[in-house]
Amino acid sequence: MQTSLRPLVFWPTFLILLVAVIASYVDLDGFLATASALNDAVLTNFSWLFSLGSLYLLVMAVIVYFSPLGRIRIGGRDATPLLSRLRWFSITLCTTLAVGVLFWTTAEPLYHYMGPPDSSGLEAGSSDAMLFAMSTMFLHWSFTPYAIYAVPALIFALAFYNLRLRFSISSMLEPVFGPRIKRFGGLIDAISLYALVAGMASSLGTGALTLAGGAGQYLGGETSPLRLGVIIAIIVVTFVISAASGLQKGIARLSSLNAVLLAILGVFMFIVGPTVFCLALGVESFGVYLDNFFTKSLFTGAAGNDPWPQWWSIFYWAVWFAWAPVAALFLGKISRGYTVREFLRVNLLYPALFASVWILIFSGTALYFQAHAGTGGADLYAVLNDRGVENVLYALFRQLPFSQVWIPLLLFIAYISYVTAADSQTDAIGNLCTRGLTADSDLNAGVPMKVIWGVIVGVVSWVMVSFVGIDGIKMLSNLGGLPAMLIVLLATGSLWAWLKHPERLDSVPTSPPPSTAKDKA
Repeated sequence: MQTSLRPLVFWPTFLILLVAVIASYVDLDGFLATASALNDAVLTNFSWLFSLGSLYLLVMAVIVYFSPLGRIRIGGRDATPLLSRLRWFSITLCTTLAVGVLFWTTAEPLYHYMGPPDSSGLEAGSSDAMLFAMSTMFLHWSFTPYAIYAVPALIFALAFYNLRLRFSISSMLEPVFGPRIKRFGGLIDAISLYALVAGMASSLGTGALTLAGGAGQYLGGETSPLRLGVIIAIIVVTFVISAASGLQKGIARLSSLNAVLLAILGVFMFIVGPTVFCLALGVESFGVYLDNFFTKSLFTGAAGNDPWPQWWSIFYWAVWFAWAPVAALFLGKISRGYTVREFLRVNLLYPALFASVWILIFSGTALYFQAHAGTGGADLYAVLNDRGVENVLYALFRQLPFSQVWIPLLLFIAYISYVTAADSQTDAIGNLCTRGLTADSDLNAGVPMKVIWGVIVGVVSWVMVSFVGIDGIKMLSNLGGLPAMLIVLLATGSLWAWLKHPERLDSVPTSPPPSTAKDKA
């Protein structure tokens, strides 16, 4: 199979990021002011659509799961799995939200506990504020974000493997708009690619800061551009090598290692932490989450002129949507051979349950120590304000036994988490920029393309985090959230069409790729 570069996808994204880096260097204040104004406009004017769209995707996933479409096999009736179930789940878990879950589940609940929304009438540091904080973590990090990833990934998987459409985000729209959508395929892919690359740079920058904060505890000194550059270079080299080595080797093996390490970390925290408190608070808070699910999901703050939803929930929905289209390519690519119901379990239900248990353990422990800060507990909120998000988890582990052993291991787990998330996205980016990939090919864009994008992401993240600040590149990423959301919401029209006629997906003759038909694990 001959492949070649898709210039209308590659060059627009590359040039936009290059212009952003140059603009931030020439006039940093002007760049931040412009990006901030655009970001605020998107979140203010479309907060209702982000909230409604995210809820809609979760409802859509439930409808599809219990419909006759759930019995359809991705790739056709005779398709063989690309991966074993366990390896498939570990890759899905570690390439979506594992990076954020690792650190934000200890830092974010402190924000909500000590600073609940003004319109809620809750007193900071109160028991009601604690319940609000914990239930909000379930909203932000469990079923809704995984639905934002899973639904477009399912649409792409069925369009690519069952209908034999192109390896393109526009293929998700073709069942709705017909073949004429191919004329806009390059533009659609370029918009989605920009959102993901900016998001990857933001994530890599945040990861570098986190690792630099941990390394600083042993090396001393301040977090300098040189130290950040070295850390980013190590991460980039690792995930490029992993992505270049292919799905069955680098990505799968790193994901399996990461999943095992996360499980060990969670079990340790559960055993030595405030176990009974976490279980009791987790169960009670999950009840509050379920009881107020629709209200909190659609909370925009308009009635009380409350900016909290834009700072948190709607901000998160914009980030997840920005990543969703290109993430869908990778998650859809690895799902061949399983039914739609199995897909939704592995890409939505199981990771959301894992995240919920993780929240119960880590958010519960952080809230416990903060609630007892005046009686010998650690004041994690002070650490958060004085030293930043990246130091909260390390400060929490210092309150536990064997911290001198676990903190270095925590650094390694953080490193592996960022690498496993990045290598899958690099793989998808390389494929998206390559013409000629089909369901019967090995779906490998080649090493040069992955190296190019790995270097681009690394350079952009280093420049931004060292000289602009992570907020600037986060705003660049969020600006891709609106067009990406529109693409995803329009693509759900394909699911509605397939719900009416699921047999259309079963009647297409298929032949699995001979070289990857079985899991080589």
